[in-house]
Amino acid sequence: MNQLGWFAENVVSLHSEKNEEHKKTMKFSEVLGNEQAIGQIRRMIDNDRMPHALLLYGEPGVPKLGLAMAAAQYLHCRNHVDGDSCGVCPMCRQHQSFNQVDTHFSYPFTNRKGDSNSPCDADDYIDEWREFVTKYPVEDYQAWLALLKNDNAQPQIFVREADSIMRKMTLSAYTAKYKVLILWLPEKLKDEAANKLLKLIEEPYDDCKFILVSDNEKAILGTILSRCQRIELRKPSTPMVAQYLVDRYGMDMQNALALAAPADGNVIMAERMVETGSEFHEFRERFIELMRLSYQHDLAKLKAWGEVVADMKREKARRFLDYAVRQVRENFIYNLHNPELNYLTREEEAFSTRFSPFINERNVEGIVGELERASTDIAGNANAKLVLFDLTIRLSILIRR
Repeated sequence: MNQLGWFAENVVSLHSEKNEEHKKTMKFSEVLGNEQAIGQIRRMIDNDRMPHALLLYGEPGVPKLGLAMAAAQYLHCRNHVDGDSCGVCPMCRQHQSFNQVDTHFSYPFTNRKGDSNSPCDADDYIDEWREFVTKYPVEDYQAWLALLKNDNAQPQIFVREADSIMRKMTLSAYTAKYKVLILWLPEKLKDEAANKLLKLIEEPYDDCKFILVSDNEKAILGTILSRCQRIELRKPSTPMVAQYLVDRYGMDMQNALALAAPADGNVIMAERMVETGSEFHEFRERFIELMRLSYQHDLAKLKAWGEVVADMKREKARRFLDYAVRQVRENFIYNLHNPELNYLTREEEAFSTRFSPFINERNVEGIVGELERASTDIAGNANAKLVLFDLTIRLSILIRR
């Protein structure tokens, strides 16, 4: 290591010891799911065959940014332990406190910050970025928008940021063999910025590594996409997402499984369901009321029930109907007496022990079909009160079969 490199490493190491406000571990063992992709990246690095441009892509809500950061830390770590970065060497500690001088980040942002009239680059938002990746283990674009605090502009990666990336990546690596750029959401690159970066990605310096992280690889400029080695990241399983909720929120496992199941591998959706727990309590009570009134065939009270639900915002009413569909299916499955097949919270299960016999092979398809049709009609701006009153009449017939 040259003298400048030694100086950079030791100065940053001393600084990172004092900078504990933003600290995040970044190890393969903490990435949710995708063991096969982790193994592939580990082998690339171990054999010094990591491509100059690597694209990690998958659906929104699938953890990807954490894997990119873990790969960068592993690439720089001086003391691998059991196929992972050690977490304690100077390089790992610099990564954990976001002070690794050979690791750079780029991400979409608004081109003006606060009252400034001058264009920005990613460094102007570095405090928000550190807060974002520390506070949200799984990247949430809506949370990033909230941190930017600018509702009137669409975050993008601008030409000035492309110029900044080119300056950073043309400098020699200081403390490591390779310098790394982690670019989150390359699909947000403005065309001119993407074209500027294309030549650098096509003909990179020997010590350059690019890790791109995308929610929508089809929206990336084709010429950039063609220069990347691509790894698709899959949805984590329902038990994995449930364990994540247990660890992050201290939830009961049964309740965590009930929230993880409808999220279908989308960790952000599962987290939002945790954070809007009061809504799910409301949905549960509305569903119970609907089923009881339908069985009683109390049309006056069913009409009043429909008016209450119709007063919800359209999307909330549709979320309720989606919840009702899931509950009907869960109650049908509950009759099989195989707990491993059910994803019900403890409160939902308490109701299902008494209600599930009323959902059977004679009516389950009809009930689900009517709920789904009502959701479609409301999405099409039909009169919600009429749609829901019609729904309750049909359910009151079906539930007694």
